[in-house]
Amino acid sequence: MYAISLGDDGAELRPLEPWHADAFLAHLERGREFVGRFIPFGSAVTDPASARATLQRYADLRAADSASYHGIWLDGQLVGGVLTLHFDATAGTCEVGCWLEPAATGRGLVTRAMRVLIDWAVEERGIHRVEWVAAAGNTASLDVARRLGMTRDGVRREAHLHDGVRHDLEIWSVLAPEWREARARTAHSDH
Repeated sequence: MYAISLGDDGAELRPLEPWHADAFLAHLERGREFVGRFIPFGSAVTDPASARATLQRYADLRAADSASYHGIWLDGQLVGGVLTLHFDATAGTCEVGCWLEPAATGRGLVTRAMRVLIDWAVEERGIHRVEWVAAAGNTASLDVARRLGMTRDGVRREAHLHDGVRHDLEIWSVLAPEWREARARTAHSDH
């Protein structure tokens, strides 16, 4: 339906919809252990039916304007994604997140995809506060928040129980005026 180029390396941001269930399952099988280190993302996806059900749930949430999945495709293969959660256009707030299989790390894919998603949230949907929540030990995720120009708001100590471990959750955010200012600086430095 759409494909947004993320650069000259063949990476694209595309919809991630129920009919992508087989690609989603194959992607999770390649990255399940890596993706699941800090969150249970995809843990319930174990066969084509559960993959389709998960994607359908997010398609329904997107239709309700409260959450969405967007796939990151590299050379025609699904390798990760970015998402919105707790999307509330009336309040002007949302949370964003990401996931990526190990073979696709280190290329800036999530940062590039997230810039597209945040631009859309701020400029098209009028979101004022974009929040990023990640386990304190998830340094790769926290590095993306930093690269996006987010500010660390605080830590919810031992707020997330995953695989028998209580993780601190770091809360990061960027406000619409800060996002626009940073994008303007980037645009000026590109010329």
